Amino acid sequence: MPNAAIIGGTGGIGAGIARVLAHKGWEVTVTGATAGEVERYLEAAPGASAVALDITDDDAVEAFFEGLTSLDGLVNCAGIIRKLGEFDLDTFRKVIDVNLTGTMRCCLAAHPLLAAGGGAIVNTGSMYTYFGGPHAPAYTASKGAVAQLTKALAGKWASDGIRVNAIAPGWIETPMTEAIRGDDSREPIIMNRTPLARWGQPAEVGALAAWLLSEEASFVTGATYPVDGGYSAM
Repeated sequence: MPNAAIIGGTGGIGAGIARVLAHKGWEVTVTGATAGEVERYLEAAPGASAVALDITDDDAVEAFFEGLTSLDGLVNCAGIIRKLGEFDLDTFRKVIDVNLTGTMRCCLAAHPLLAAGGGAIVNTGSMYTYFGGPHAPAYTASKGAVAQLTKALAGKWASDGIRVNAIAPGWIETPMTEAIRGDDSREPIIMNRTPLARWGQPAEVGALAAWLLSEEASFVTGATYPVDGGYSAM
């Protein structure tokens, strides 16, 4: 049975990816930023494996991966957004530390395990990998950088048998987008821009992530795939 670690997998898109992988027979361990997130996840998914992990803590990240005996897949799905607060430099640094540097921390710590078995990595970008976000400069910068980091690691680690790709979710139905889905002034604009004219589901992002981790994608590396109902094509 293949195994995967889903960093930031206790809610939203990460939890959707975890469910898809578990359904496909993967042994999955998810992490959440706090003990509370982990507790709520385990209440909703009894028997699942989940731990709290601060991905801005070098030692904690190292210890988490050192505690695993093997690893076939890593999904970096942890991320934060602070919108206009990101124009404050301390907040800007925090968002970059979680979204970008945290991704790199986890990739580096997972490398020995993934190299041992020829595993794969899926990082998480967003629509802001492609578009500027004037309301969220750190989030936008981090998600653009995740795509470039993905290319760099794909090239560097190909000789180790590790494939590295990224997903770029669009407007997905998660708690993070709940306020927008209830906003009559914003939701129609989004739907009119989206050719499929609906919100995406976490499981649909999970299906793409599962494929990228699988042998079916054995000749795919260094790519970033939008899963956004066509939003980025318009």
